[in-house]
Amino acid sequence: MERITGLIDAPFTPMKPNGDINPEPIPAYASMLASNGLKGVFINGSSGEGYMLTTDERKQLAEKWMASVPAGFKVIVHVGSCCLRESVELAKHAAQIGAWGIGSMAPPFPKIGRIEELVKYCEAIAAAAPSLPFYFYHIPAFNGCNLPMLDLLKAVDGRIPNFAGIKYTFESLYEYNQCRLYAGGKYDMLHGQDETYLASLAQGGAQGGICGTTNYNGREQVAIGEAWAAGDIEKAQELQNFSQEVINVICRYRGNIVGGKRIMKLIGLDLGPNRVPWRNMTDDEEASMKKELEAIGFFERCNRL
Repeated sequence: MERITGLIDAPFTPMKPNGDINPEPIPAYASMLASNGLKGVFINGSSGEGYMLTTDERKQLAEKWMASVPAGFKVIVHVGSCCLRESVELAKHAAQIGAWGIGSMAPPFPKIGRIEELVKYCEAIAAAAPSLPFYFYHIPAFNGCNLPMLDLLKAVDGRIPNFAGIKYTFESLYEYNQCRLYAGGKYDMLHGQDETYLASLAQGGAQGGICGTTNYNGREQVAIGEAWAAGDIEKAQELQNFSQEVINVICRYRGNIVGGKRIMKLIGLDLGPNRVPWRNMTDDEEASMKKELEAIGFFERCNRL
């Protein structure tokens, strides 16, 4: 299967003030991401509030993204759900509309506590779209599924033919690298922590990644990889440190899903509010966050529409 090279964005779901989805900004959104160096999107995931969307809404969004992206721009559809039958339906739909790939995190309920349980969950979803690469999305902070990923790779090897790899959003660079090295690098290990992208490059991996802050800080995040490839270590370090400064700001405003989504309004692409039970930012918080971003020179370096 084709490996992902470069960074894939995890986009927000545009919403109207009443909380309905709003697909209208997606063509401009896709164009902005592509022009700032991103290679694709991983839609309906955690940044996109995917577990808070209906099945029909998720299908509508997938279809709109497919109709909006430029040639060669990858669309990976997150199909994870607490209802496995819904995941299977979404996986089949992704294949029908021509998506590049599918992915799923473990469900937050019921919590999966054994490797075999996780394999069976992934197996059923991957089998619903056998022509598409399937990526497991490892993000235990969201679902409590903190199983060893090297054991998962060993268990799926030879069992799930279209298991492509893992979107690895966890702090253990050691485990990430061990997974990258497994079976001579058999699986595509997509780095999922924007704040440690450079560290993963230094280990020899992370040819591809899926990022949340690339929605607004994509130019700088892409440039980390470019600087590393060019041998400019000091530039790569400066860029990674700046990325962490941006992350430090959003962490003071309920993280990427809330604070990051509001940044999109500040750079000229208003994607609306978050869904309940997320607590949306107030106008005062927005003004305060804007000042903090100005203080680190963010608006001179952020994505351009």
